[in-house]
Amino acid sequence: MVKRSSGELLFSITVDRALDKSITTQVYNAIRQLITSGHLPAGKRLPSSRTLAKELAISRTTAMTVFERLTSEGLIVSRTGSGSYVSDLAETRKPEQALVVQPPGPVSAKLADIIADASPRFFQRLSHPHRVRAFVTGLPDYVSFPMAVWARLTAKHWREPREDIMGYSDANGHPRLRLAIAEHLRANRDLSCDVDQIFIVNGAQQAFDLIGRVLLNPGDRVWFENPGAIGARNSLVACGASIVPVPVDREGLSVEAGLDLAPDFRLAFVTPSHQHPTGVEMSLARRAELLAVANRNDAWIIEDDYDGEFRYDGRPLPTLKSGDAGERVIYVGTFSKTMFPALRLGFYIVPKPLVPVFQRISGAFLQGVPSSIQAVLAAFIDEGHFATHLRRMREIYAGRHAVFHEAAATHLAGLLQTNRSVAGFHAVGRFASPAMQDEKVAADADAVGLLVSPISRFCINQMQDRGGLVLGVSAIDERAIAKGVEVLARVLEKQPM
Repeated sequence: MVKRSSGELLFSITVDRALDKSITTQVYNAIRQLITSGHLPAGKRLPSSRTLAKELAISRTTAMTVFERLTSEGLIVSRTGSGSYVSDLAETRKPEQALVVQPPGPVSAKLADIIADASPRFFQRLSHPHRVRAFVTGLPDYVSFPMAVWARLTAKHWREPREDIMGYSDANGHPRLRLAIAEHLRANRDLSCDVDQIFIVNGAQQAFDLIGRVLLNPGDRVWFENPGAIGARNSLVACGASIVPVPVDREGLSVEAGLDLAPDFRLAFVTPSHQHPTGVEMSLARRAELLAVANRNDAWIIEDDYDGEFRYDGRPLPTLKSGDAGERVIYVGTFSKTMFPALRLGFYIVPKPLVPVFQRISGAFLQGVPSSIQAVLAAFIDEGHFATHLRRMREIYAGRHAVFHEAAATHLAGLLQTNRSVAGFHAVGRFASPAMQDEKVAADADAVGLLVSPISRFCINQMQDRGGLVLGVSAIDERAIAKGVEVLARVLEKQPM
């Protein structure tokens, strides 16, 4: 604590070494707050750096750095042989007195009609995991990412001419990245498109929101896989869509059931390459059926290819979009799985007739994804690092799936039935006993350090299916997988049979 220094009053400053903030930042913020709040008025003399360091038990270098920062802001001035003083400029940094108007009564929290209607239907427990542990879903392996390459490309980008890297980004997406995506999809997913059909966004979630707002009127009926992707469902609900839960069978979304439930559907949402979360692959016959119905009904299809790059028994499956001669499919991709979530980068590909519409929407309402991230990713793809990374991660994830199924065969037999997974980041397990409840199992697993996802959380009616778990194996190594299976077995052994 500092009470007095060189005869001048200085209010108490506390240094907390347990905080993430550096000591320099803590002391700087404390003194700056005293000055701008008026507690240290203009002309007040500050203690010397030596005295401040002694009283706060910090290094003199830290104290001098604090004074240098305050001087650079013009908040203090140094007078040779006299010390440092609060400057007259500090007076101009004080906030103006706010005008406070008291409301006549309680503040209303009235929402817009669409959101007021949608919010009760949001799945409240949707959250993205932040800590890697068994069996977290939806996360790639951070350790294996080539960070040195990424850092080199990032540094190279920031050495480009300033006029090229510091302006506003193209709302439709960086041209070089759009071209790189087009070439990658053409070579690896049998998907051909023009560059201007590709739009770069802040993740797939923003794509779903934009598509819904452009193509749906409130009340329009949307076929949605059940169980299905929670985030996409919430986005479409927020756009005013009337969600129609369509069951998924061994061939994917049941078109026949969809027609029985809502023959007048406006849009269908599917994950054909690796259904989320069941892992089913949409058959070619079912794809043809869905495309034909969409063409006949003048309806649109969103194809969410969230993890289509990761297939372990051969080449990735072709996309639904690659067979879309009628221009009905909007393809959505993300780099959160192939790269890492913090990029916040996704893209969508629209049918040619919709290109002018989405260009106008992007230009009018969107500021675009930061161009620096897009440019670095474009270089990462162009130089071949993306293809190399995907190849390596396929091998790593295939090995982790193999370890999981081997451990499951040993420890989960009679408790959890797991079909061998050939794609994606997770496996699905079905309880051997109908008495087990997925929410209860998830809570008990969490208590012993495991994170398992109940299958019911992906269902529109959560009571519909409570008989299984979604288990992620991509983000954790083989040892953690094997250990996690053993712990999960002990949890399941304690459940009612």
